Amino acid sequence: MRCTALVLTLLLSPSVFSKTNVTGLWNTFDGNGSLLSTVIVKIENAKLYANIVAVHTPGDKNPLCNQCKGDLYGTPIVGMQIINGLTLKNNIWQKGSLFDPKTGDSFKGKVWLKGEKLLVRGYLGFLYQTQYWEKALSKDR
Repeated sequence: MRCTALVLTLLLSPSVFSKTNVTGLWNTFDGNGSLLSTVIVKIENAKLYANIVAVHTPGDKNPLCNQCKGDLYGTPIVGMQIINGLTLKNNIWQKGSLFDPKTGDSFKGKVWLKGEKLLVRGYLGFLYQTQYWEKALSKDR
C-alpha cells in the first residue's frame, strides 16, 4: 500500500512531468545555427532568471558589452543577466524582461518549453523574434 501511494505521488507530482522545468544550462545559437553562448536558467522566488556563463564566438571569451547603455556599458558579457523576473502562467514564463547584450536593448519576453527546445521570445510592440535554445550537456560545451 505504501509503495502504491509513493508511486502515485511521484506520478502525480507536477515537478516530475512538468512542462515548465526550464532550469539548467542551455546553448544559444545565431540565425545560421552557430553556437553563441551557454546560459544558466534558474528559478528564484518563483521568478525566472538567466545569466550567460560562456561565450563561444571566435575571439575574446569574455567580451565587453559595448552596445550596453548606462552602468552596463563596458561590463563583461559573461555573468550578465539576460532573463529577468519572468513569472509562470499557463506553462509560459512571462511578464518580465529579456536583455540582448548584442544590441544593449531590453524587451518584454516569454519563455516556454516545446519538446526538447527552450523557446525564448522577445517583443517590441506587436513584433517579436523567437530563439530556440538547446539543453547543454555541460558548461564546457
